[in-house]
Amino acid sequence: MDDTDVEQVTLALLDAANDKDSDVQEQVRKSMLTLGKQQPDRVLAMCQDYLMKNPKLVVTHRIVILQTIELIVGCSIDDLSAPRIKSLLSLASDEMTRSKEVIPNWQKAASNILVAVGNKYINEIMEEILSKFQPGVLPHFFVVQTLANLSDSNVYGMVPFLNAILGTMLPMLTLAKQDNMKWVFSSALCHFSDSILEYLANLDKAPDPTVRKDTFSNEIYSAFDILFNNWLQSRESKLRLTVAEAVGSMCHLMPSEKLEEQLPRIVPAIMSLYKKNTEHYIISKSLCQVLDASINMGSRVLETQLEGLLFALHQQVSTPVHYSDPPTVKNHNEVLRCFSLLANSFPDRMVMFVLQKMENSNERSRLGSLAVLRHLINSSTSTMESKKLLLLASIRQPMADHSNEVKKRVVQVISAMAHHGYLELEGGELLVRFIVQNCALLDTYQRGQRPPDQEEVTNEALRAMCDNTLHLLTTTVGRLADVLWPKLLYYLTPSQYSNATTPLCKSLIVLGNKKKSNQDPSFIINFKQEVNLPSPQTLMIRLLVNAAFPFNSRGHGAPSLSLLQILSVNIHPNAEKVWEKEIPPLVSLLEESTAESLDKKDWDERLLNLLSKTLTSIQDDKWVCQLAAESTRYLSTYNNSLEEKSFLYRCIGVTLQQCFNKEVVKKQLQEVLLTARHNDAVEREGVAMSVGLCANSHLEGTLAKLDEFGKSDAFKKSPSIFNLLKDRNDVEVEKVKSTLILCYGHVALNAPPEKILNRIDEDILRCISKHFNTKVLGIKVETKDLTMKLSLIQSVGLVAKAISECVKKQGYIFSRKQELITVMLDFIKSEPADSLKTPLRPLVMTTCANLIPLDPPLSENESFDLLKVCVNGVFSLPPETHTPEKTKEEVVLDPKQRKALYRDTLAALQELLKNILARDPTPDGLQNVFKHIESWLGSVHDHERERAITTTAHMLSYYLDNLSVKSMVSFHNLGAMLGRLSPRCSDPYPTVRTAAIDCIYTLLCIQLRYEGFSLDYKDETVEGLLALKEQLENPDHSVLYKTCSDLTKVMSKRLPQQQLTTLVFMLFEVLADSQTNCCRASSVILNTLLKNRGAGLQDLVPEMLEVLHVRLQSITDEQVRVAVGQTVLILASQHLQTVINTLINQPLPYDSWTCEMWMALGADPIVANQIIEMVMEKLAITAPYVDKKESLMRGGTTKVATNQPLAMTCGLKELLLNGQSQEPAVSQFPQIFSCLTVRLGASVGVLAPKDSTQKHTASIHVAGVAADALRILLARAQLDEVMKRLDEDNAWDAIKEQSTHTKGVTLLARAIAKHAGPRLPAIVECLCPSLNNIYECQRITVTAFFSELLNHHVVTELMLIDVLMNNMMERISDQCCTVRMLAVRGLGNIAEGSPEKVNKYAKELLAAMSSGMEEKDDPGKLITLEAMSGLSKVLVHLDKKNVHLLVVYIFMKIKPFLESDNDEIRCASILLMGNLSKFGSGEQVFKDQIHNVLVSLLLHLVDPNPHVVKACKFAMRVCAPVVGSEQITAMFQNHLHDDKSLHYGEFINDLTKYLIQDFPGMLNFYHISVIQFFKSNWPEVRAAAAMFIGFLLGNLTQEHRSHLNMATITKGLVMLLQDPDPVVRVKAAEAMGHFP
Repeated sequence: MDDTDVEQVTLALLDAANDKDSDVQEQVRKSMLTLGKQQPDRVLAMCQDYLMKNPKLVVTHRIVILQTIELIVGCSIDDLSAPRIKSLLSLASDEMTRSKEVIPNWQKAASNILVAVGNKYINEIMEEILSKFQPGVLPHFFVVQTLANLSDSNVYGMVPFLNAILGTMLPMLTLAKQDNMKWVFSSALCHFSDSILEYLANLDKAPDPTVRKDTFSNEIYSAFDILFNNWLQSRESKLRLTVAEAVGSMCHLMPSEKLEEQLPRIVPAIMSLYKKNTEHYIISKSLCQVLDASINMGSRVLETQLEGLLFALHQQVSTPVHYSDPPTVKNHNEVLRCFSLLANSFPDRMVMFVLQKMENSNERSRLGSLAVLRHLINSSTSTMESKKLLLLASIRQPMADHSNEVKKRVVQVISAMAHHGYLELEGGELLVRFIVQNCALLDTYQRGQRPPDQEEVTNEALRAMCDNTLHLLTTTVGRLADVLWPKLLYYLTPSQYSNATTPLCKSLIVLGNKKKSNQDPSFIINFKQEVNLPSPQTLMIRLLVNAAFPFNSRGHGAPSLSLLQILSVNIHPNAEKVWEKEIPPLVSLLEESTAESLDKKDWDERLLNLLSKTLTSIQDDKWVCQLAAESTRYLSTYNNSLEEKSFLYRCIGVTLQQCFNKEVVKKQLQEVLLTARHNDAVEREGVAMSVGLCANSHLEGTLAKLDEFGKSDAFKKSPSIFNLLKDRNDVEVEKVKSTLILCYGHVALNAPPEKILNRIDEDILRCISKHFNTKVLGIKVETKDLTMKLSLIQSVGLVAKAISECVKKQGYIFSRKQELITVMLDFIKSEPADSLKTPLRPLVMTTCANLIPLDPPLSENESFDLLKVCVNGVFSLPPETHTPEKTKEEVVLDPKQRKALYRDTLAALQELLKNILARDPTPDGLQNVFKHIESWLGSVHDHERERAITTTAHMLSYYLDNLSVKSMVSFHNLGAMLGRLSPRCSDPYPTVRTAAIDCIYTLLCIQLRYEGFSLDYKDETVEGLLALKEQLENPDHSVLYKTCSDLTKVMSKRLPQQQLTTLVFMLFEVLADSQTNCCRASSVILNTLLKNRGAGLQDLVPEMLEVLHVRLQSITDEQVRVAVGQTVLILASQHLQTVINTLINQPLPYDSWTCEMWMALGADPIVANQIIEMVMEKLAITAPYVDKKESLMRGGTTKVATNQPLAMTCGLKELLLNGQSQEPAVSQFPQIFSCLTVRLGASVGVLAPKDSTQKHTASIHVAGVAADALRILLARAQLDEVMKRLDEDNAWDAIKEQSTHTKGVTLLARAIAKHAGPRLPAIVECLCPSLNNIYECQRITVTAFFSELLNHHVVTELMLIDVLMNNMMERISDQCCTVRMLAVRGLGNIAEGSPEKVNKYAKELLAAMSSGMEEKDDPGKLITLEAMSGLSKVLVHLDKKNVHLLVVYIFMKIKPFLESDNDEIRCASILLMGNLSKFGSGEQVFKDQIHNVLVSLLLHLVDPNPHVVKACKFAMRVCAPVVGSEQITAMFQNHLHDDKSLHYGEFINDLTKYLIQDFPGMLNFYHISVIQFFKSNWPEVRAAAAMFIGFLLGNLTQEHRSHLNMATITKGLVMLLQDPDPVVRVKAAEAMGHFP
């Protein structure tokens, strides 16, 4: 290769080095480096020359070149000649110092070259650089900087020179006046000092091991003197910091005596910098080095500086550390190192200082002290050993700090102390308490909230940290076991530690298990000796109450139970066995449950059962009595947790059951009643349950105690001088009375059945009544207190329940029953009707339900009043979602509470109705209840209907279940009830619908029983109703339609004739009702009756039509509209022509009424068939559109649809929407399909006619109507696969728009051919006549359809191929360009659809395609494109004899299209070329043609169009055998797969190797061909061409270089390096890197 070519390339790269694109810059640098590695001297020489010849080059450009030189030097330092090194040093030195001004990037790049050379040639570099570092003359900034960098990168080479350099530098320091020079000298001195220290630390590796610190001491001190005394006071902060850093490094090299002498000045000076600078890390680092140096030499002066030092360092350590800001972290660590250094020398003073600072109330100061303390405890263990007790005492003060940040630091200190044996010492238990206290913290933020400050130490974060710390202390610090066990038990019982229960229990479980398994004697706790611990009884009761609320306090249930099991021997020896059996299943149950899934009632019973079993197994009455006493005393700790307190009351009740000491029982009952906070409902309930449970074993004593308590001072109003407390005392007394009333109820419920009946009137009810009613002046006054009312209601209910249980065994007349029911009803009447805020209603009804079964029975009036009050009182309530207005006294219920209250209220009403029915289970009894409900069934409010129907369903179900028919009885109210209930079957509420079916089914079952059928008899029609239930869950109108219809059939079958008339009358009435649900059900049922008995109602038809005409437009419910359509169908079957004429004349677009009428006509196949034939006949003979002039001013015409065909198409579309039209649609499918397809062709681009009355274009899409009709036809013909395919391809959108119509028709034909082939012969026969139609649009549509059919083999199978081919041949000469194009496409499609027929039509096909490629009247080259694509497909199947003579002719025709701007033509021409290859194999002339276009194909592998790329891959794969190289053939066939991505660079690299190897003689032709593509329109191709040339150059051997015109290549690449596209420039630069 000519040297000038390399120079040209290098020069071009140097010119491009400052390209505006960073990727190009990077590639230029890489190529330069590649060339530089091959010929370092030559390339470096050119770089130097370029810089010298262009002295005015912009600085950025010079920098890139200098950086490139540095890279080449770094890689090729060993290959450079001595002269080159010398000249490089000279150049770099000159570039670096040419400008006296400091230009950092430029001079740094030059400096870096010197450093790169200096890594090997230290003597030469020093010679060059010291020439510019002369005594007495201030050197250039970068000369000093270079020396500093050299000392870093080549320590062993530089240190021997440093003494001389320092000697020269020292006098210069006084000359430096500018801050930047002072900075660079300081920086250099810092680097020199660090290098010397490194050299001295590694003398074993050093070239001169005789070097000593003394060698440099005096020079370093002299430099220190200037830096410290003069420069450290600079105003420039950057300089101050660098000087400080240098001072820190220099201290280690200064003579010891000098350092000792200067120390009193150095330390304060460096500390003073903290105030002057914001960046503190360097100052702290310097200070640390000074301290290290002074301590290493044993300084005595340091102690005098100690106070100031500690003060400054403490200020630093107290500065907040931001872990997102690394310098603050590094500074913090350096400061802590300073403290460590000082602690080892001055431990006492250090500790005293830190502790004094910890007493400071300033948070930052305290945090800093704690950080130091933790560091010292961990790092200076031996120093701190004697200070342990002092530190323990001192930590107490920060423990009392309120700041979470401080607490977090305290926890870290405690953790450190624990690991170093502090906690075993006296006072250690306080630290444990601190950890536990913070384990018990409550959340700072509610669930879902986030702290605004991410670094804020929230309660949650601190608590989690303490949890982890307690766990670590338990598990990793073994010697703490005796500190924590059993002392941690103390924290389980005080309520302030309740949130710490979970971590406490877990730690105690670990400790207990360890001690138990090791048989450690300390496992057994001596509670008398451990005076601070709670008693075993208190511990047990606390853990049991925890377990009752297992998901509270961070899930303390399971840990509490597990700990209870561990402690069993310590609680009581006899408890171990029972707990081992009972507790593990409870823990397992909890682990499988969530707060939502756990059955709380069942869980409480299990725990109370565990307590009962435990007390039985303990068999120690004294212990049990103590448990009762301690539990009672412990009640007050739960004053803020009333649910827990309530459970504890029940535990006390169970304990008193097992207590045999009557005095203790009496005393504890007194204590419970006296200390209870009666104002709270939960607590009252708890007290009552406790007393009730106690009565199970101690009935007499309990009643006596209640009586005694009722007469005690608790009920006497406290006298007050001014009666100021009168109202309050009234309230208090009534609340206490409420508790007592409840107690009597629970006593009745829990007392032994054999003892309670004779106590009910005298002892229980008398006392309840006495406490409820107050006497004023001898007159009874009823209380207004809600609490007392609720207590009374509940208590009476419990008494009734108790009596019900007892009377199963013995008879009893409850004489006060009616009196109590009257009281209850009065309570309901007094409640507000518009809201449900209290549980009074459900409680009253539950109580009444419990009273109803008791004798004597109620009278009819009493029963009526009870039902009226209760039913109306519940059904009239507002919906559950209604939120009542809040009043001052009342608390508004949350949605969850309100939902539960509503649910309980409705359930209580249903239970009451069942109990009333149970007293009179007859049709009359049923009617007595139902008459109160039926008026609510037709309510306008959904929630009221739902309540009524649900209640009816429950009531009827209960009636049937308890029905006992002893004689034939008439179920006289069946018709009336069915009439009311059947319309509900289509209610908007699903629950109402299904409940209605339940009601009807139950009613008919009751009727069967009354007719005498047995209990197990199943009537087939009635049982069929159950299947309807599932259908009613679906709100679809058609499902409901059929369901109501089926329901009607069942009802009419079971009902007597006289009741049917009444039912029909009622349904007519409901049809006119304003309620949609009534209209729906009645219209459906009515329509079913009309179907069955239409003939008998002939006279009503005119009247019905009149009603329909008026009402249909106001009916919104779909099911009613469908039912109305059925009536229209009946009329149409009698008067078809009249109905059709009327509908066609309706204005377009049709309104919904007309549409529904049309749709209804499709329900009868015979009627539908007649209509379809009528429509097709009209469409065939009527003009589809007329051409109208757009305006007088403008030329051109617009197609406007004719009215009648458009109206008929609309009507046909609506008719086909009816699912029942399937039969006629299928039977006449080919005719309707063809008719609509041709209609669609004539509708595309056609406007709707103007409405003559409204003078505006109707909003109707003419083609859209035909497309919709066609779509519906396909659905009706059940061509689901066709529909699915068309929907997936978005064919419907395409087919109705003019621009995409042919594409849409093609998709339609494809779907029909693939999924409905057998229908094609009839379709083709129907469509053929339209090919000669005068309407061009219709010819296009049919040609497009036939064209696509030829794409599918099914046409050959159906023997349609000849018909279709002949039609296509005829259309080749059609006047319409689009028809001709589609015909050519169709002819090409035969290769896909029927390849075996290709040779039969070879002559015609080749003639048609050839003429297509030469088509003159082809503005968009669409016919040409189709001809090439078609020929490609046909060639695959043609015999060689048919094509042989035409191969080169076709090839020549194709070649111009390879570089076409049209992507599709480019793609088609390449594919055609590939398909031609098999016909030319073996012939030299064809091989030459392939080589002619090979470069084009290779470069188009990166074509921007992916289809072109795919075509190239195909063509190259199939042409591969023709190329004449086995390796290239293998490459093409292995790598050029459509589905595989191609690494183009590697591919071209390998390919050029084989081209050079197999076709050396064609290299000249190839590279000239590639160079032509340097001017391609596509940047991707230009870039590929550059790459091709690059790899060709890179792989050329010396012998083949003569084949290439390097001058042309060089010229081309240089041109590409200036290409507007950066990718091209990158590839050009890369190619240049391959120059040899």
